[in-house]
Amino acid sequence: MENQYFAHSSAIIDDNCTIGEGTKIWHFSHIMSGCIIGEHCNIGQNVVISPEVVLGKNVKIQNNVSVYTGVTCEDDVFLGPSMVFTNVTNPRSAVNRKNQYAKTHVGRGATIGANATVVCGHDIGKFAFIGAGAVVTKTIPDYALVVGNPSKQIGWMSEYGHRLIFNENGLATCPESGEIYKLENQHVTKIK
Repeated sequence: MENQYFAHSSAIIDDNCTIGEGTKIWHFSHIMSGCIIGEHCNIGQNVVISPEVVLGKNVKIQNNVSVYTGVTCEDDVFLGPSMVFTNVTNPRSAVNRKNQYAKTHVGRGATIGANATVVCGHDIGKFAFIGAGAVVTKTIPDYALVVGNPSKQIGWMSEYGHRLIFNENGLATCPESGEIYKLENQHVTKIK
């Protein structure tokens, strides 16, 4: 059966990985054994997907990103150019800690900006927005906007990627979609 995905001739795809229909894998990328990549993903140039990584549908990974064992990304996640995941909190070259990989889960629709770093063991909530160059050292809630080193939450984002401005009733409207969000007890939900 012919592949139902595209892989550039310079890409390396190991045995025993699952790659969804319509996915594109570009120059010099390495897809390692045992990973699962959903449908319609776009894997940029010089990307490494390590064993046991799971990517949902429509995940976009820009150039020069390594997604290490222990990372899972839900549908519609965007990983910006040269962003970094880690999988061990205290790596040493002379000490093997492969049995100590910490997991990181990236929720549906989240964006992680260019050159951001996500320290392992800290999940990223759905539709969260991690600014370029941020260093994530704690779990990030759904819809949160975080920037800086270490990252600090400075607001909230809509599912369309617009900053939400909440009124005195804790309601905000996305200017692009018209969807309405509610902020209550530092938790954002979409209400319609």
